[in-house]
Amino acid sequence: MTQKFINKQKVKKLALEVGFDFCGIAHVGILNPEQERLQNYLSSGWHGEMAYMEKHFEKRCDPQKLVEGSKSIIVLLHNYFPKTELKTANNFKIARYAYGEDYHHVLKEKMGKIVQNLEQEFGAFSCRIFTDSAPVLERAWAVRAGLGAIGKNGNLIVPGHGSWFFISEIICSLDIEADEAFTKDLCGKCSKCLDSCPTSAFADAYKLDARKCLSYLSIEKKGEIPEEFKGKGRDFIFGCDICQEVCPHNRHAKAHTENLFDPNEALFEMNKDSWEKLSKEEFRGIFKKSAVKRSKYEGLMRNILFQKNK
Repeated sequence: MTQKFINKQKVKKLALEVGFDFCGIAHVGILNPEQERLQNYLSSGWHGEMAYMEKHFEKRCDPQKLVEGSKSIIVLLHNYFPKTELKTANNFKIARYAYGEDYHHVLKEKMGKIVQNLEQEFGAFSCRIFTDSAPVLERAWAVRAGLGAIGKNGNLIVPGHGSWFFISEIICSLDIEADEAFTKDLCGKCSKCLDSCPTSAFADAYKLDARKCLSYLSIEKKGEIPEEFKGKGRDFIFGCDICQEVCPHNRHAKAHTENLFDPNEALFEMNKDSWEKLSKEEFRGIFKKSAVKRSKYEGLMRNILFQKNK
């Protein structure tokens, strides 16, 4: 007897209606060879102080250990490429994903609406929603859901659209028709992302030593930033976009349509002098709902000082 799956187009329609740009479906299973790659990466120590990556290894590679009884993963992509860029002349820079409100909250609310609509359509089911917030190998599942390929810089590239996307997942017990995995190589011989990294964080294609990455150094790294990186920050004080800025696929990027991802108006008036004089009260006001809060005021000022004294 042929198993009857839920029509994936119904699910995708709901995803687009709440504001996601792309949706793909994958069937739950153990991630191989990603499991071996992750083990090798952790053994190398390239994850630095991100000890959380060592936890829940089995859950990272087998979603059924994360959500018991799960059958499908609904993978969702949301564009965050800004409508208007913050000025860069005489200014410090923050990664574009942190321009507006914290994506964790924005996207989880949208996923909650999808779940509600699915329950109305198909009845109650078990699920959990994630966006960069649990032991889920998000990019690997996006590839399995047919949404794109992982580039040499480790980012998911959506053909014809680039890599400025948040990835989210709904892991659920619904048995949904799956998409075919994406198998095409989108990078070819291009190495612009690798060659443009100012800290030489890429040991090779697809191999990032996070301990040298500007995003890691400005967000994850505790204490002082090693002196070897002086003068290499390109004015980034929270995260880094360099390897995406040079990617040829991002020539096709279009601005997002989510107003919550627009920058706080105060950011348009900032320059290096105002960043250096930023008070804790101003920090709390500007970044009240922002992912930049993750660095805390002290961390951001550390990054500013490090950039200033280059």
